[in-house]
Amino acid sequence: MGTFIPIVVLVVVFLLIAVRKVGNTSLCIWQVVLSGAAAVLVAGAITPADALLSINPDVMLFLFFMFVIGEALAESGYLYHLSYRLFSRAESVRHLVVLILAGGGVLSALLMNDTLAVVGTPLMLYFARRHGISAKLLLLSLAFAITTGSVVSPIGNPQNLLIALSGGIGNPFATFPLYLAVPTAISLLLAYIFLCRAFPGEFHRDPLVHRKEEIRDPALAALARLSLVLLVLLIAAKVAAAVLVPDIEFRLTWIAVVAAMPVLIGSSRRFELVRRIDWATLVFFAGLFVLMASVWQSGFFQPLIEESSLDLAAVPVIMAMSVVVSQFVSNVPFVALSLPVLAHLGTSTTGMMALAAGSTIAGNMLILGAASNVIVIQGAERGGETLTFGEFARVGVPLTVAQAAVYVLYLALFPA
Repeated sequence: MGTFIPIVVLVVVFLLIAVRKVGNTSLCIWQVVLSGAAAVLVAGAITPADALLSINPDVMLFLFFMFVIGEALAESGYLYHLSYRLFSRAESVRHLVVLILAGGGVLSALLMNDTLAVVGTPLMLYFARRHGISAKLLLLSLAFAITTGSVVSPIGNPQNLLIALSGGIGNPFATFPLYLAVPTAISLLLAYIFLCRAFPGEFHRDPLVHRKEEIRDPALAALARLSLVLLVLLIAAKVAAAVLVPDIEFRLTWIAVVAAMPVLIGSSRRFELVRRIDWATLVFFAGLFVLMASVWQSGFFQPLIEESSLDLAAVPVIMAMSVVVSQFVSNVPFVALSLPVLAHLGTSTTGMMALAAGSTIAGNMLILGAASNVIVIQGAERGGETLTFGEFARVGVPLTVAQAAVYVLYLALFPA
């Protein structure tokens, strides 16, 4: 029975996230996942030592320092001031959604999708309040944009980075766009079409009236702007280093730490900002790492993958398994397990690109399919808005199926 305890807990966690209620008590996602992690610990399905080791410090530190930058941008008012310059050309809701999908898609390929989730969520809530647009429409636009856009880059998300480093990919900064740029552009267009169909009443012809927001705290805004510039420059340096001197280790965690230093060192409001960051999401990630580690240690999924009668190296099979299994065990551990299996089978570069695309767009299907989804929803709930499991799935499930078909058809053009 011990083998099945983590699986039972995982199923219960999914159900609670779907309903978000126990009796008259409303539950947050982080509370559900933390409770699941506590349950597997108490049941002995994972030891305290293994649970502690399962929490990825790079992810936790990266998110912490990115939350500091995001909080400084929002609290100073600079984020909304900057948004005027970026989005004031949007003349309608339709135009605004297009800009969010295109801009979020491109930026997530450069800055990693979790980064855009942190910075973009308060901006979506601002647009919703300022223009009277459905917050759910804008939050879904952001979530789909940053998940889909991150497919095309080896640094767009953690699982792509893992594939780039361990998947035998030659020159990943050229290979990923070559195989994935065109279907990703089509997939972003599909996201727009599905959003239009899901929210037909929101796409009215009334013009949007933009207003330039004043900066509330000029000193903090200057430091936040410096942090943002540092972040972009360091990401660019990482890309250049990966191409020119690939042997040099240039970790994303270091980028976040250095970029946050102007705010943490220079601002007199540093302790206030640290108190205000999204601690609930950090707790969620810690709990998720523990829960997923117990699932892997149970050995339940490994035989299902390794003993399958399917041709595991075939692009459609890789795509389907990536999308489906990532819903249950998260895309990063799924990719970590799949890489040695696919390498043993001699999977081609095309197959590795299918793994990258499938494990990433899996995040468009359900809330737990991508960490960036949880960051968006946790941030929205702090601002008084939310997306339920059903609201996300209503658009996300058919969109993901359509996007997966696009990637499979396009990758069929390359050698197997």
